[in-house]
Order: sequence, then C-alpha cells, then structure tokens
Amino acid sequence: MTASTTTNDPLSVEEIRSDFPSLTVPMHGKPLVYLDSAATTLKPRPVLETIQEFYGHRYGTVRRAVYGLSEQATAAFERTRKTVTRFINAPTSRSIVFTKGTTESINLVASSWGKTHLRPGDEVLISAMEHHANIVPWQLACEATGAQLRILPMNSSGELLTEELDTLLNKRTRLVAVTGLSNALGTINPIQEICSRAHAQGSLVLIDAAQMAGHMAIDVQALDCDFLAFSGHKVFGPCGVGVLYGKPEILETMPPYQSGGDMIREVTFEKTTFADIPVRFEAGTPAIVEVIGLGSALEYIHSIGFEQIGAHEKDLLRYGTDLLEQIPKLRLIGTAAHKSSILAFILEDVHAHDIGTILDQAGIAIRAGHHCAQPTMKFFGVAATSRASLSIYNSREDLDALALAIDEVITLFRS
Repeated sequence: MTASTTTNDPLSVEEIRSDFPSLTVPMHGKPLVYLDSAATTLKPRPVLETIQEFYGHRYGTVRRAVYGLSEQATAAFERTRKTVTRFINAPTSRSIVFTKGTTESINLVASSWGKTHLRPGDEVLISAMEHHANIVPWQLACEATGAQLRILPMNSSGELLTEELDTLLNKRTRLVAVTGLSNALGTINPIQEICSRAHAQGSLVLIDAAQMAGHMAIDVQALDCDFLAFSGHKVFGPCGVGVLYGKPEILETMPPYQSGGDMIREVTFEKTTFADIPVRFEAGTPAIVEVIGLGSALEYIHSIGFEQIGAHEKDLLRYGTDLLEQIPKLRLIGTAAHKSSILAFILEDVHAHDIGTILDQAGIAIRAGHHCAQPTMKFFGVAATSRASLSIYNSREDLDALALAIDEVITLFRS
C-alpha cells in the first residue's frame, strides 16, 4: 500500500540520513526504520564528534579552576548558553538555566517559584493533554501550598477548547502550564494566544517545549512566555541535559532549587549567600560535555533550517496520514487541524504492545503505550496507542514500510 511519490520536499533526506550512524545498523536483520523521535532523537555525527573530542582531548571541569583545560571547557560551556539564547531568541543569556531535561526544568519552577509564590486559594491551570512531567509537579506544588489545579479541556480531535479560557482564567490564576506540541497527539497549541490571554489576567505562563523545539522555531520574546523548557535528547543532542528559560526578573525572585557547589557566593556556618542567575540554579558539577554537545546539536539544526525541516515533516505527516487512513479498522488518535510529526493510532482488536513487538521484528521502531499521558488516553477511551513520530531523517519509504507492516499485523491477527 503506497500513496503518490510526488513531493516538493526541499530537504535532501539521503544527505541527512548519512549524518546518522544509527540508521546503518540493522535491526533483526532488517534496515532500521526509526519512528520514535518523539521519545528521543538519533544523534548526528557532528554531535558525536563533539562529545568524543571533549571527553577524549579537551575535558576539564568548569568555573572552578584556572588551568587551561578548565578555562577552555568553561568557555565552550558558556558558548552553548549563548547558542541556546540565539536558538530561542532569549533577550539575555542570564535567562538560560541548564538542567537535566524538561522534567527537571518544570520541577525547578514548580518547586522554587511555585512553593514560594503560590498561596491557598490560588490556581494553576494546565491542559488536558499534558505529559505527566507537566502535571505531577503542579499537583505536588498545589498540595504543598493549598493552591488548586484546574484543567483546560480539549475536543475529540485533540484540540484545546480555548473558549473555556474565558471562565477558567481569573485573578486567582497564578500560572498557566501548557505544552506547545503534544507528544501523544501531535497537536500544535495556540501558545501565543494563551500567553496573551493569561497575561491579561496577571498570570504567568510556562511552555513545555520538549516536542516543539526540534520541529519549529521558538521565539520567547514574541511569545512573551515567562518560562520555557526543553530537552537536549529530543533535539539531536545528548541525554541528561536540558534548558529552562525564564524571564530574568522572575528568576531573580526564586530561591535555589538545589544547593551546593558553584551556586553560592559565600558560605559561612552562620549564613550562605547565593550566586546570581542563572548559576544560582546550577548546583554541583554540571553535565559539561552534554551541554557542549547540546550546543553542537542546535548548530546542526540551524544549519538545516526550520523552514526546510517544517516543509519536510509537513509532507511526511500528510503522506503518512493518507496511508494510515486507508487501513481498515485503524483509527488515528489526534486529528487536530494544526499538528506536527505524530501519527498515533489504535487497531481494532490488537493491543498497541503487540503491534510494537511485531513491527520491531520488521525493523520498525515505534512507541507503544500511554506515552506518559494517561489522562489523554483516558479521554480518548483507550489504554494505549501505537505512535509513529517523524523527524528529519525519515522518508516516505519509512511510512510505506510502516503501512505494509501494519497490514501484516492485521493479516496475522485475522488468521
């Protein structure tokens, strides 16, 4: 089962694929078809070479020594902070905090800002399609402070009911936390509108950009968001590193999230004073080489350009949607008018885990499960979905292979 092969895709997929060594490694004797980039992306050679070079020849600690290796590592580390600043168009590098990932970034805000500023009777508004990492930290913050968690609902296509903001947003709403791009549905949310309407009520806004950061340009000044978080491993960078952007005037009001190491100004047994932002939030020895690798990954994305990335992935999404809609007894979950990179589906009478296992034997890697979005699964009345997620190294041929393998799943279970 294949659709038309005509495409106006401006991106050279074969050239991109040659940058990713993982794609040359067979899986169960079959060529690897990697369709799980929403979980984690593969790593291009420039990133791998950067990591190898720094660990092998240029490794030193940062901000703690005056010898050459340390000074070079510190300079490279801080260059990445500037790279991130440009990548999201932040007004200053003081806005950029390095963390372990999106989850830690959100926990940092929920713990430091939330437990400092939330009071009984205050409200935190999140959406019905959030990842657990943007639900649980706010539940804990609300439990600790007496604030209330409220939910912005969605419709059966997986689109937020933004008209409900008229009643949900009020003077008690202290913060709105919302995903820019749903990891379970692919929905692209109207975050600029949400920021504007939340600010009109005096609320802050946190954007979970874990999914969107690798697929579309981010301009935090145009969005006017107060916080934004994303992870290195979802933008072709190393695992264990992420970013929290915060407006400097807000970060300045927040106490340290963790303590120890270089986040201090002076320590005595009587009192400790803390470093300025962003170092105040970077306790302990950071993930030095991982941060530097993140800088390389963002430069790699910049070398391709979001215009080309967006056009390529839009073509793949349209092509894949057309293919899957032709398969009997298959139902797409998440059919928003504005979406990107995610094809989530269920197959009648076949569990998602069975689909994932059978596809794996064909060399096709997809995600099967609740995608850390159990409330979303509950809304759609399913326990789990199969999810194919797309990236720059995917091709129409990958989607042809997916459709053919699903047909084989149907034949196997029919027999």
